Parts: sequence; structure tokens; C-alpha cells
Amino acid sequence: MSFNAAGRRNTIACAVAATLSLAGPVVARAGSPSNVVPASVASVEFIGMAAPETARERASAYTRAAVKVTYRNGDSRTFPLSYRELDDTESTFNGVTVGDLYDQYGNVLLDPAGRPQRSESPDANSLLEVPGATSDDPSKRRLFLVTHHEYDWLDTLGNDNYGRMPMTMNLATIDQDKKSGAMSVVAVKNVDFSGIRGLWIPCAGSLSPWNTHLGSEEYEPDARCALDPTDPAHSCASGAIGLDAMNRYLDPSGATRPARVYDYGIVPEVAVDRFGNATVEGHRALGRISRELVQVMPDERTVYQGDDGTYNVLTMFVADAPAQLSAGTLYAAKWVQTSAQDGGAADLRWIRLGHASDALVSAMVDGGIRFSDIFAVKAAANKAACESEPGYRYIKAGHNTGLVECLRLRDGMQTAAAFLETRRYAAYVGATVEFEKFEGVTVNAADRKVYVAMTRVRSGMEDKASDPANDIRLPVNGAGVVYEIDLAGGQADTAGGQIASNFVGVAMRGLVLGETIPQDAAGNTANVGKIASPDNLKYSEKMRTLFIGEDSGLHVNNFLWAYNVDTGKLSRILSLPAGAESTGLQVLDDMNGFSYVMSNYQHAGDFTSTTSAALKAELAPLIDKYKAAIGYLGGLPALK
Repeated sequence: MSFNAAGRRNTIACAVAATLSLAGPVVARAGSPSNVVPASVASVEFIGMAAPETARERASAYTRAAVKVTYRNGDSRTFPLSYRELDDTESTFNGVTVGDLYDQYGNVLLDPAGRPQRSESPDANSLLEVPGATSDDPSKRRLFLVTHHEYDWLDTLGNDNYGRMPMTMNLATIDQDKKSGAMSVVAVKNVDFSGIRGLWIPCAGSLSPWNTHLGSEEYEPDARCALDPTDPAHSCASGAIGLDAMNRYLDPSGATRPARVYDYGIVPEVAVDRFGNATVEGHRALGRISRELVQVMPDERTVYQGDDGTYNVLTMFVADAPAQLSAGTLYAAKWVQTSAQDGGAADLRWIRLGHASDALVSAMVDGGIRFSDIFAVKAAANKAACESEPGYRYIKAGHNTGLVECLRLRDGMQTAAAFLETRRYAAYVGATVEFEKFEGVTVNAADRKVYVAMTRVRSGMEDKASDPANDIRLPVNGAGVVYEIDLAGGQADTAGGQIASNFVGVAMRGLVLGETIPQDAAGNTANVGKIASPDNLKYSEKMRTLFIGEDSGLHVNNFLWAYNVDTGKLSRILSLPAGAESTGLQVLDDMNGFSYVMSNYQHAGDFTSTTSAALKAELAPLIDKYKAAIGYLGGLPALK
């Protein structure tokens, strides 16, 4: 995700039954009927909508799209879609305001004006059904919604607050109308993260096959900068974000308990019991990267991870046991290029980084390990100067800025490097650390494909012979590419060791491409008929559709797209307020007989730099920058 946040509609006290007509942009509050058709579905086709043109459209979250469903008996029906808001960052339920931020003691944090610090950036959603809870008893609702809040864009004085505040994760109790499928929020509470020392910039997420929420922590703080700030060879050039936010979470007075850099950049897993109680486990065994999200394969062991930023890495984790992410083996990919056309193509090779458990890595962190315990560093002007001394290697790794370093792994520190300095160590052992803004990840189980999003193709993905490594050599595509990865079993790592998974990536190629254009009158610098800056990805097995949410500075309005993997048809199905990012994507093919596409937006009014001045002036009064919506696309029929 980007460094932004805000946007949503006003809260509503009750669910409103409404269906969006095809006549104009309408925001329907949670509650319009969904059409239930008992016949089994043969195919699903999304009928797209035009890009927004009027000021009202550009300031709104709306859809004019529809879905055509063809049934196995030969009949077909077309259903209009609607965007329905469950709540927003200023909604209050049972005394809890959705976007408010807290310290570890549950106290609301205040901004310089004495008002609550409030996030405008709802991100990941996991709508989950908890077995054993009953919808007949209001205290034991069956559906719960976990929602990340990624960061605080603005305080009430208009100051940029990115990375300066600890974040919140909400748990909402959801009521689902048994007849219409309409959802509404019954109660909201915050998930307690004090047991893992708070929550750091949570980005996208996923619902695990075993019904837990798998979160993320993006833009992990640079341990070399944070732990060794006086290191003369390093000046925090990696673009590191400091730990002031977590210091404030741990101790609002600032007197004690400073944050530890290696506590952040991990995977928080949230389990919800039938009484609506949430528990959190922090996983370190998947490594420490600028994690966009983790996606678990159908074997419940193999995991692919996005690494957001510049000069980033593709990693795969294979757990020791199904449904247990607390121990396993971590691998990093080597891109072996086979084509530079249409986004590029490559064979993938896997370098084993190491095996570890959460407990083992936690013991290192609790023992006070520092970056300087893992790597020795020396100043070197070039590769030859660096590698003239045994053990030193010349690398370039991100995350916010590609940083060239001359490093030597200290004796016995392979495991520490693999799981605490994953990206640096991957570069050190020869993996490809050149991906650019590697964001969403999702799986197509039937076709054995993984889809991954690169928000843009540039920097390390260009042909740069001057870089320490130059595996990826592609033409620049500033509007980004969604790639597909073929999966196979029976694979070995580069050292010849068998990989204990039948879901190993073996080849990767461009699938859906964006296209940059000269700036148009509104300020778009990417073709509005194609994707721009793909970010959130989710795949529907029953719809055979890949959903793509944008986080773009190239489109004045970001969109949510539906891409049919069989026909290649790309359809725009949701438009968001100008400047807002498409987040919170989750697809549920059948939730108690209804289908949903969860979709939020954040930082409405965070206009692109190219948006025309006249358009900004027209839109600014129509958009509330301090509100952001949590919602879903309704109108989808049941997919049987």
C-alpha cells in the first residue's frame, strides 16, 4: 500500500434495504437483498461500468456494474451490483469508535489539538464464520469481521501522520439477514495487541484455510539504522521509518520500555472463538520483510508472501505441519529470465534460506540481538573493492530505497540473518532482490496458479547493469503488472534439497498489464481502460475471476476490476473517491448461501500530483478526508 489514507460515508443506525440501479452512482447502506437462485452456476461474467466523469461520480464510491450468471440448465440472469457500507472510521458502536488509536493500556491517543488520533485507512478485511456461535443468541453471532487500520494519514490539524502512530485492528460482530443476505454491524471492539508489543503498519491480509485472520506489518524498520544510528557507513538511506509510534504505544509517557526493532515486520495471526473473543499470535518463522500479506496454499503448509517497496524479494515458506505457521523452512526465489515481452517471463529457482521456529527467533530477539551481531559492514565504492576481502559481498536491497551495502555474515549467524534480515540475506546468498512494489498475492487452486501484483515495473526490474545483481531486465511499465506463477510438486532447491511441497512456483509471467499515457485533461497518466498500480488481489474459484484493486497515483480515481481468467475479459466494477485507494479486498463465494466481495477505501481526497487544479477545487468540498469506508459489493447471487 502507499503512504496515504482516508475516505468513507457517514454511519447509519440501521440496515437499509436498497439495490443500486444502473442509472447513477448510489451508496447503499448495508441491507439490500441479494438474489438467491437455487440452480447451479455454469459461468459468471462481469459487465463493467464506465469511468467516472462528473464531480459527483469522482467524489463517490459507487458502481454501475452488473454480473451475468449462466446456469447449468441454460438459463441466464443479470444482476446489478451495489456498494454497501458497513461502517466508517468515525462510526461508534458500544462506545468504540472504529478508527481511534490506542496505547497498550487501552487509552485513546490524542493529537496536538487534544482530539482522538484516528486512522483514515481501513485496509485488510477477513469476514469469517465461527463454528458453534449461534445467530439466534445476540451475544454469540456467527459472523465476525477483522479489519486492519494501516496508518493515520492526517491529524485534526492536517499534519501528515504516516508511520507516527501505533495501529489498531478491529473485530466487528456482523449480523447477516437470513433472507436477503444483507450484513450490518452489531458491535465493534479492538483486538488486544499488547501481548506482542503492538501493531506496526498493518497492510493487506488473508483468511487462512483454518479460519484465522493472517495479517501483516509493512515497511519493517531498518535494524541497521535503528540499532546502530552512529554507524559511519550508514545514514538510514534505506528510507527507514522510526519506532516513535511503537514507543508511544508501549509507554505514552516516553519514560520506559523502548520499542525493539526486531519485534516488527512479522505476521500477526488472529483467532476468534465462538464468543467473539480474539487472540493474537505473532509469527517470526516466515521471516522479516515489508510484508504486504501472506497467502496459504491448499496444502495448508505452503505460503507465498508479498514484499512491498523497492528492491524486494519473493519468498516461499513451507510449514512443518499443516495449519501451523510457527515453524518451517523459508526459501527465496531466483528469477531466471526467459522473455522481456508483455511484462516479462522467467523460470523460478528456490534458494533455501533456513529453518526456524517462532520460539527460536523470539529467543534471539529477547536476548538483545543487534544488526551488528549478524553482519559486519564496510564502506566500499564498488563490487571489486567490497569483495577483495574474504566473506564480503556487494548487495542491493530495499525496502523504501534500494541500498547498496558491503556485508559479511558473521560466523554462526545464518539463521538470525535468514529470519531477522530476510531481504538482505536473500541478496547475500544470490536470490533475486529486484522486485518493485510487490504487493498482493492470491491463489487459483483449480489451475494451480498463484497471482502476484507489481504496482510498477521499474528500478530493480529494469535492465541495470550497474546494480550488484541484474536478474530482471524488463522495459519500464509505471502502471504495473499482475503476474501468474505456475505451481508444481517434486521440486528441489538450488542446493539439491527436496522441497516438501506440491505448490512450488516454477515459472512466472505477465498476465494483466497497465499502460501509461500522456497526461489527459483530468490528470490521468495511465489508461483508464486498463489497470494502474495493481495492489489488492483476490481470486474466486466459483466465479473464475481475479479481482484487482488499485493503489495508483496514475488514475485520478482508483478502481476495482474483475478479470476472467478463462476469457481474459477485464471489467471495471467499482470506482472510488478521487485519491482513495482500493483496500480490504476479500471474496466469499458462499457465506451461508450468499456471495460477497468485501471492499474498503482509504485516504479519499489524497489527490494525485497530476490531478488538474480545477478538478481538485471542484472535488475538495465534496470529499471528507477524515472518513474512510468499510464495506462490500452486494447484489451477487448465491453461487451454488
